[in-house]
Amino acid sequence: MARRLITLAGTELPVILILAFALGPWGWMMLSSLRPDADLTTTPLALMPSGFTLKHHIELLARTSFLANLRDSLVVASGAVILGLAMALPAAYAFSRFRFIGREVLRVQFLVINMVPVVLLILPLFVLLRQLGLLDSYLALIAGHATFTLPFAIWMLTSYIDGIPQELDQAAAIDGATQGQILRLVILPLTMPGVIAVGIYLFIASWNEYLFALMLAGRNVRTVTVALQMFIGENQIQWGLLMAGGTLVALPATILFLFAQRRLVSGLTGGAVKG
Repeated sequence: MARRLITLAGTELPVILILAFALGPWGWMMLSSLRPDADLTTTPLALMPSGFTLKHHIELLARTSFLANLRDSLVVASGAVILGLAMALPAAYAFSRFRFIGREVLRVQFLVINMVPVVLLILPLFVLLRQLGLLDSYLALIAGHATFTLPFAIWMLTSYIDGIPQELDQAAAIDGATQGQILRLVILPLTMPGVIAVGIYLFIASWNEYLFALMLAGRNVRTVTVALQMFIGENQIQWGLLMAGGTLVALPATILFLFAQRRLVSGLTGGAVKG
């Protein structure tokens, strides 16, 4: 009995509290998206709604451009994953396998970039993309998202590749494989859990990003994070549409995590240790 109480107080209750803290806002948002309009304006707000309705979801998809915004977010997030992995994997392979002048300095610079507030990176990126004529395009957001998340992706994949014995590279080189073939045929299959983990991180980071999407686009290309802002007016907030939109925005990342949970955990833990 005493052991059970210790387990309950030391493990189960803290886990329940953490889950409630993490899932509580999402659950409340989902519940609010199903409330009738009258329930959303009452004071104080009741814990349980008087009824359930899909009116807000139907109105969101039928009378607004939210479906197009979901498409824009999907294109941008998918592009950021592809571009980010295409740059991060060769860079991580080079940092892990080669010793060159400035190697450690470059690795430290990646960490320094992550310490710089995003708002300070917006202005130079905005000027650069304007000069290239890429503002308000998919490419602008894809480049911005991939660039901002690239340092973390390189660090994660470098740590993961460090755990792969270099004897495998040497054996492939003896058989006549080039560096590109070693990366594609030897390193990539072994680092796939890490690649999936980093890919999920890149997708979620791009899907939830707001500042780049607001400053670098917004008219021709409008992601869901910017679209949700349209429901917040100066004098009125459309709570029903806002909650329904927030629920739909959270679903793709949640489903992606649930399907790839095992690979994500193994990828993160595999990249956290060396050897």
